[in-house]
Amino acid sequence: MLTVDFRRFPVRPGDHVLDLGCGGGRHAFEVYRRGANVVAFDLDPAELGPVTGMFGAMREAGEAGSPASDAGRPAGATAISGDAAAMPFGDGTFDRVIAAEVLEHILDDQRAMNELARVLRPGGLAAITVPSWLPERICWALSTEYHEVPGGHVRIYTRVELEAKLARAGLRVGWRHYAHGLHSPYWWLKCAVGVHDDKHSLVSAYHRVLVWDIMRKPAATRLAEQALNPLIGKSLVVYAVKPVGRHGDR
Repeated sequence: MLTVDFRRFPVRPGDHVLDLGCGGGRHAFEVYRRGANVVAFDLDPAELGPVTGMFGAMREAGEAGSPASDAGRPAGATAISGDAAAMPFGDGTFDRVIAAEVLEHILDDQRAMNELARVLRPGGLAAITVPSWLPERICWALSTEYHEVPGGHVRIYTRVELEAKLARAGLRVGWRHYAHGLHSPYWWLKCAVGVHDDKHSLVSAYHRVLVWDIMRKPAATRLAEQALNPLIGKSLVVYAVKPVGRHGDR
């Protein structure tokens, strides 16, 4: 399930893309399929073993895209563990940076955003997603277990706060939208009955609906989610560019 809309965030064959806080690697896999050279970056080394394994499986299955400019050679993919607030990459290394559902976990989020902007080349694009304010407030109100865990969420962003911090890092926000409106009620149910009680009948039934929707993409639920996204979309998605020129080069 992708949160970033690749119609708004074009990735071309041969682009160098950083998936910051990659987790299970869902966005890294997508840009790899598109022929990008991708770095999946995460603080938790345990997350990266399966990601590396999937990269290998994609190569063997022929699912890794081929850069158009590289005579059919497959795109590159690697997984690296490290700190988002002190990344081991040079200035302007990446054409694209994705930071999906990670900034809400980082204590010094401004420093992480500064680093994100530093490693992005002038003229490059970033896609940043965080939990939306209203659905997240409801989750926090229903359950302390939802966020008061090691590595859990440490803040709830408003759109204005997120965009102000990105601007402070030197990025210019261009577009924004909300995603996964059907998923917010699922998380509210989990928070109400117990975050880890996946066998609860209501949670289990709703989860089956979500899996069916992801697999089948029926028109009715796609239209329903489009209507719900501006109201209760689980994720806020912001797209930003690093300006070219003296003030944009960091």
